[in-house]
Order: sequence, then C-alpha cells, then structure tokens
Amino acid sequence: MMEVKKERMIAYCLAAILLVVGVICYAAFAKKPPEQPIRIMLKNTGGNVLFDHKEHLAESGYGIDCADCHHDLENKGDRPSPCGKCHTADGGEGPKKSEAFHKQCQGCHKDGGGPVNCAQCHAM
Repeated sequence: MMEVKKERMIAYCLAAILLVVGVICYAAFAKKPPEQPIRIMLKNTGGNVLFDHKEHLAESGYGIDCADCHHDLENKGDRPSPCGKCHTADGGEGPKKSEAFHKQCQGCHKDGGGPVNCAQCHAM
C-alpha cells in the first residue's frame, strides 16, 4: 500500500513539473501576432477575395504605401480604421463596401497591370 502511494506521488510531481515546463516554454516561444496584417479574407457572395498585404506593401511587394488604400491615416505608423466602419454593405457614411473596394482595387490594378478579371480575385 505504501509503495502505491509513493508511485502516485512521484507521478503527480512529474506531471506538475511537466505542466510548469510546458507553460514556461509556451510563454517563451509563443509567436507574437504581426504588427501588420499578413492576409485578410474579404468574404462576399461573388466569391471570396484573399488579400495579401505583404504582396502589396512598399518594402516587400508592389511598392504601395498603406495610405494609398487606408485614406484615413494621418500619420505614418497610425493604425487604420477597419474599412467596414464607414464602408458598409448598404452604404453608411461612405460608398458601399463593394463599390469602394472595386474602385480602389480595379483602379490600381488597371494602372499597375494587376488582375482586373472578376475570377482572378474572386477565386475562393
């Protein structure tokens, strides 16, 4: 009987040690979310659009500055408001969300040689 209690105590201590080590490792090596979004999925009935920020950015992609799309940025480094804050499905404060995206994206794509065919972006 005494031997079973001793084995159980060893098992509990080992489990506690493994739990502490796991929590410490998770805290030390957990990836922090990126400061800038990498990709966002724009969901709609015409087919979802996967937008890749990194592909469009000035430093790593096509040379587009954040303020080129996020027109509410006043100072470099500010966080933009979500597009849906003003551009809602039914209009709201600004143009409808679909109209704003189409005007912005297609206009830039026509000027810069990007895809303009619906199926090229609405692929998901």
